[in-house]
Amino acid sequence: GRRTVMAASLAAVHIMRNSNILFSKHLLKTISYYSLFAGNIRTLSYKCSLQNKERCDPNPLVGVVGLEIHAQIHSNSKLFSSSQVRFSSPPNSLVSFFDASLPGTLPVLNRRCVEAAVMTGLALNCTINKKSFFDRKHYFYADLPAGYQITQQRVPIAVNGSLTYSLLLGHKQNQVVTKTVRIKQIQLEQDSGKSLHDDSRSQTLIDLNRAGVGLMELVMEPDMCCGEEAAAAVRELQLILQTLGTSQGNMAEGQLRVDANISVHRPDDPLGVRTEVKNINSARFLAKAIDYEIQRQIGVLESGGVILNETRSFDYKSGLTVPMRDKEGLLDYRFMPEPNLPPLILCEGETVPPGAHPQQMVNIDWIKKQLPELPRVKRRHLVEDYGILPEHSFTLVNEEGLMDYFISVLQETKAEPKKVIGWIIKDLLGLLKQHNLNVSQSPISPSSMAELLNLLETGQISSTVAKLVLQELWKGPGTNATQIVRDQNLSLVCDAIKLEHICQTVIDSHQEEVRVIRRGNKKVLNKLVGLVQKETKGRADPVQVRAILEKKTS
Repeated sequence: GRRTVMAASLAAVHIMRNSNILFSKHLLKTISYYSLFAGNIRTLSYKCSLQNKERCDPNPLVGVVGLEIHAQIHSNSKLFSSSQVRFSSPPNSLVSFFDASLPGTLPVLNRRCVEAAVMTGLALNCTINKKSFFDRKHYFYADLPAGYQITQQRVPIAVNGSLTYSLLLGHKQNQVVTKTVRIKQIQLEQDSGKSLHDDSRSQTLIDLNRAGVGLMELVMEPDMCCGEEAAAAVRELQLILQTLGTSQGNMAEGQLRVDANISVHRPDDPLGVRTEVKNINSARFLAKAIDYEIQRQIGVLESGGVILNETRSFDYKSGLTVPMRDKEGLLDYRFMPEPNLPPLILCEGETVPPGAHPQQMVNIDWIKKQLPELPRVKRRHLVEDYGILPEHSFTLVNEEGLMDYFISVLQETKAEPKKVIGWIIKDLLGLLKQHNLNVSQSPISPSSMAELLNLLETGQISSTVAKLVLQELWKGPGTNATQIVRDQNLSLVCDAIKLEHICQTVIDSHQEEVRVIRRGNKKVLNKLVGLVQKETKGRADPVQVRAILEKKTS
């Protein structure tokens, strides 16, 4: 950072010696700019120094990232009680006697939560344990009234899975790189309550609405190396959960929370001491937290320091991770079997354990038959069936409802899929983002979009007019594309004599441009085409206009 600022300062002095003093204010602003963004410059300079060191060091330190993800199960009631699950309810309005841990209350397992965990495990290529166990994990927080959490530490419901995800790389993000991260296990567990800190009164209030809500904890092996990979994996998992319906995955509402385990080491060496960055509720912040923590650890080791095994949090305002507490070891939790819950038994096929009623059993094979088409399969079908680019398939699948919108338009239009995708991703999606709407709220229906594209495809309007009509359609659903074109007289100018007259008028009034074109600079012709379009209010066919202008200026 100091080297960058010093270079800017020396450059300023050198120029001031050899230039007019009037430039001094501008140079001072330049130096102030570098000083103002010293933090960013320091980070960039540090990255550069690491890159230079990598050239000298054939075995540099690299990041290693594993994730623990808590996904709230989409269920009407909690994991072990009949209390409702609802976001933003009045504090402590959704709390049963069991949630409050009153003496004598017993847990009753929610079948829906078990089915959701099995379905998620199957979608992530896990082995489903037909016999799993519940355990108590002891720790003492004010928002955990029992003093322990019911979880699955010994034998979880699903193990040994994998998640395949993709990264979009390159300047235009058009290079698709596919990677896989191993999933160690998926376990069912309770959520805790929520502590609300009132600094003005120096007190903490407890809301137990969230206490006992069903969670799936997904533990990913340390197979990732940077924030970008971790964020891509989380986004893909979020899509899968939403497709399955097992979790709504709304990170803003805390339905998907991520803990990142981060360390650095030299390849082929044992893994380094790891830190855990807790409770990150945004994929973008996750990437930033991981990348910062990797750089911080490398910096500590390079300067002769030692990495502490600690829990840290991410301050999104400063972009830094800050220490919270020392890591609690395995023994600190004093795991023990949950005495109030028997083993969780699942069945396959027609086999039902002796003495069990079939309707009380969760059948793995039945759930497997209910699995929907997963996001990666949808993307592959879009590319293979419609010939669109892989990066466009990501946009269609990642935006909820956009893939169905695209297919509905294709069913009603004569336009090629590649043309349709441009109008949907660039124009329609741009308007939706601009007005902060989702696809289901679009004032332009698939039928209206198809009608507009049909007018364009059959040569009744130009692309310029089509964009104007799209804006008119956006203003309200009461009109259609054909009516707008008719009422505003926007159809193409078909009179060849009239079009030639307009082209000649433009040529006559821009003789200098004509001379440049005749000297061989054909790019200037685009200016004349634009002027003709302006005269016709976009109602001229650009191809026809260009042909006329080329003939008249040759």
